[in-house]
Amino acid sequence: MAESSSLAVALPQLDLPALAVGVGKAVVVRPTGEIEDLSLRDAALVADSGQLLVAHAPLTARRLGVTALRAFDVLELFAFVRPAQFCLPSAAGLARLFGLDEPRDLADEAMVLPEVAMALLRELRQARDGAEAARIAFTMGRGGWAWAPLVLAALGRADGGEGRGSGLDVWNRLPEWEEPAPPPPPLGLPVSAEEARAALAAIKGPDAEERPAQGDYAATVAEAFGLRDMAGMPRVVLAEAGTGIGKTLGYIAPAAVWARKNKAAVWLSTYTKNLQRQLDRELSRLYPDPAEKARRAVIRKGRENYLCLLNLEEVAGPGGVAPGASAIAIGLVVRWARHSRDGDMVGGDFPTWAIELLAGARLGALTDRRGECIHSACPHFRKCFIERARARAKTAEIVVANHALVMIQAALAGEARDLPSRYVFDEGHQVFDAADSAFSARLTGAETAELRRWLRGAEAGHRRAGRGRGLERRIGDLIAGDEAAETALQAVRRAAASLPGEGWTARIAGGSAAGPVEAFLAEARRFVTARAIDQRGGFALEAPAIEPAPDLLEAARTVDGVLRSLAEPAAALKARLAERLDKDAEDLDTPTRQRLEAGIRSLDRRLSQPVTAWRAMLRTLETVADGPEPVPAPFVDWLAIERDRGREVDVGLHRHWLDPTVPLTGALLERAHGVLVTSATLRDSNPQLADDWQAAEARTGAGHLILPAKRASFASPFDYAEQSRVLIVNDVRRDEADEVAAAYRSLFLAARGGGLGLFTAVERLRRVHARIERPLDAAGIRLYAQHVDPMDVGTLVDLFRAEENACLLGTDAVRDGVDVPGRALRLIVFDRVPWPRPSLLHRARREAFGGAAYDDMLVRFRLRQAFGRLIRQAGDRGVFVLLDAMTPTRLLPAFPPGVTVGRVGLAEAVTTVRAFLAE
Repeated sequence: MAESSSLAVALPQLDLPALAVGVGKAVVVRPTGEIEDLSLRDAALVADSGQLLVAHAPLTARRLGVTALRAFDVLELFAFVRPAQFCLPSAAGLARLFGLDEPRDLADEAMVLPEVAMALLRELRQARDGAEAARIAFTMGRGGWAWAPLVLAALGRADGGEGRGSGLDVWNRLPEWEEPAPPPPPLGLPVSAEEARAALAAIKGPDAEERPAQGDYAATVAEAFGLRDMAGMPRVVLAEAGTGIGKTLGYIAPAAVWARKNKAAVWLSTYTKNLQRQLDRELSRLYPDPAEKARRAVIRKGRENYLCLLNLEEVAGPGGVAPGASAIAIGLVVRWARHSRDGDMVGGDFPTWAIELLAGARLGALTDRRGECIHSACPHFRKCFIERARARAKTAEIVVANHALVMIQAALAGEARDLPSRYVFDEGHQVFDAADSAFSARLTGAETAELRRWLRGAEAGHRRAGRGRGLERRIGDLIAGDEAAETALQAVRRAAASLPGEGWTARIAGGSAAGPVEAFLAEARRFVTARAIDQRGGFALEAPAIEPAPDLLEAARTVDGVLRSLAEPAAALKARLAERLDKDAEDLDTPTRQRLEAGIRSLDRRLSQPVTAWRAMLRTLETVADGPEPVPAPFVDWLAIERDRGREVDVGLHRHWLDPTVPLTGALLERAHGVLVTSATLRDSNPQLADDWQAAEARTGAGHLILPAKRASFASPFDYAEQSRVLIVNDVRRDEADEVAAAYRSLFLAARGGGLGLFTAVERLRRVHARIERPLDAAGIRLYAQHVDPMDVGTLVDLFRAEENACLLGTDAVRDGVDVPGRALRLIVFDRVPWPRPSLLHRARREAFGGAAYDDMLVRFRLRQAFGRLIRQAGDRGVFVLLDAMTPTRLLPAFPPGVTVGRVGLAEAVTTVRAFLAE
């Protein structure tokens, strides 16, 4: 719609009351300005009409104690009007974004909502894509979107441009990507220390704060960008850099120099989405021009993070959208996809809080599913977000990825030339855990059922009938006319019918297993139920593979035969695809070649590799039938029943490497030319160790290399002795929920907010939250909680960061993802010492890696990582509290030297927190 005509459109009237809900009460502000204080019960009755303005309907519903809430959610309107833009999902976040006064109470929060809603409707009058927006809003309105009439009125298109389609076909309006020419191999030109220092200075600019340690760090880690002298002997640098050094820019500087000199990419790998976002922000300093940044820097994630346009079309195509949450969700997704930078729905510019707003819409079904892509056979291949990111990565200088993707890519790569030659692993303390996940194997109901779906597609009676794309649909046209290949494909499909189908969990639990694999899973379930010692409901039930029952062994032999009947025709099918690649090389167009190569890779990754591992695991059951040891080295095998909130969700046989850095070394480290592993916590802080780098080398794989890694440590510039305190509370019984909750409440009130509560069990977190939410709210302290509030961890941390006096409860994911400088985080409280969770895998590693000393090392690492979140800049002050009287003294070296550690009662701890933070 042209601007001149849009200005003539009269804005609709917004005669709706606004609702803000706290913990113990609610406030409604009428359009006349009248303010009503309501009880939660009365507010729930008012909200039942659906004619209310709210911010974040799921959170509002939780506080009202109702299962769902129909309302005019201002956040939905924001996502429609400003797609792919960041906003904190709260009235305060909206006020800040629109330049309104910060709300001080519930009445202020309610009064923000109509102002923001009207501002958004005014923006629609200026929309350059008004016609497209109107068609989408009209379709969403037919699905029940409350905002649709107001949006259409603001756009001046009450009929939505009826007759011009639904507007949901965003795939027709996206730009196409182009495949770049194959890049030449890098020369391998090294980066000198002087070049690294100069690059760092250029990135920071002439007015930047002088930080000599940051320059020293950049100069030191540049050695990872030198020349290796022998194959299999990379230049590896282990660099521990305390908080405040500025390590992110410190390694970006030499990485950028190497990339530009060699015209090849450096891959920066992280563990958390929070650091990926931080890296993205820091790269804007290297590339101030957004267009240049788009060319030079790429964020890569697993395919399951990105919107799949074919999945979207199958949901949003003609007749595909049903009324209700799905229609509204699809409309918002389409608006976002049109403006998204990269199509990343998980941690990218898709508002993560929108997933919770539209929880019933199964948005996860829109992302790419494992191995389901049909590549160039897809009609949207040239507009695919995933393929665009892959193509851009070929010519980028910096690729920001995550540990899981990097390790899986290395494991699947046939040749070293298919991999990057230079890596940076930030959050290097997580390398061990990432490798543990990447190189493990699981012969379970969920994995085998997923393989069946991948091979056979959606079957009759399946919840997703018509959506799943089986192997025949993906490669059938590539082998048309090849009788041997078609025969092999049909043999694979027949064998896949023996794998678990829809509803397998209920059949196994009910004693009506169907097929040989389900029969094996039923026997595994019976074995675990009989042998497991720990029957507590919170964790998985586990049983070591010692003297398996005869019925279990017989079922395992049968499953091995099923897997062989899958593996053999799959190998024949791969061979036929490879033969066509070779025989028809001169005649194949590029898309067909790419599809053939992708078909071979996916068959290998999704079928051959896991089936080979599964068969080896089944044979292990035979070898230990009469032996005393459950599993031969180097693996740990066990059977388990996985549970979620007491409900069985999976069952089967598991295998992990005893030391997962062994396969990591062979797959990645030895094939690289240079690797930097960096973190604020690489070394164990045990003063009794003669070599405090031993843990760093053992947990990163560097200890397996022939050429020793270069070691470097840079101390934090902060005065921890002055800026922080550590308290161990010795009179709170950690198993008494009331006492633990009282301690959290008293400490959070003493700090006047800004507190992070960390728990080692979700149920304890929930019990404490239920007891302290109301008293904190009465004191004006907003409490957020993982596993309670309907938001993802990233959104909760964003809210916590933005509200100086808020508090947040969470588990490990929160501990690893928090980066909150300033007063917003000034107190950390652990409910108890974070000992490793007992499991058969941990037992095996404990015995192999030092017994009790191994447990102590893991705890010291966790305490160091958590403490490191407390002081993020020079002006910060903070207190770290452990509510565990049994905290051993040998764990205290986890805290920086000079920090005062006091064992005190709760009353003294409260007094200390209040006084220290008030200074």
